[in-house]
Amino acid sequence: MTINQELRTGWEQIDDDECRRAAGTVELIGRRWSSAIMLGIARGAARFSEILGSVSGLSDRMLALRLRELEHAGLIDRVVEPTTPVTVRYVLTAQGRDLLTALQPLVRYGQVWERAESEHD
Repeated sequence: MTINQELRTGWEQIDDDECRRAAGTVELIGRRWSSAIMLGIARGAARFSEILGSVSGLSDRMLALRLRELEHAGLIDRVVEPTTPVTVRYVLTAQGRDLLTALQPLVRYGQVWERAESEHD
């Protein structure tokens, strides 16, 4: 089996609609700060200020925008607790946890190829 044949195995079952949905997911998670915010939440940052503190260089305004986008996409939930004052927490949904798990091979890919590039410089 040639390399091209190996690459096609499995991809032949993906139709155009599935490809568009995948591209939409990659676009969302590829937006600046999105994956860092999700990782911060996965690591235990739950409140707005905690998430803001866990992502260096992120502004309040951009965090609020990205949290709304991630919530709308079903990747995080906004949990309002009826305390005084009201407490708002953000948690990953099952879908968000699955996405972070799916991103792990991409992270490893980046680590391997970044090292390989730096060794050739």
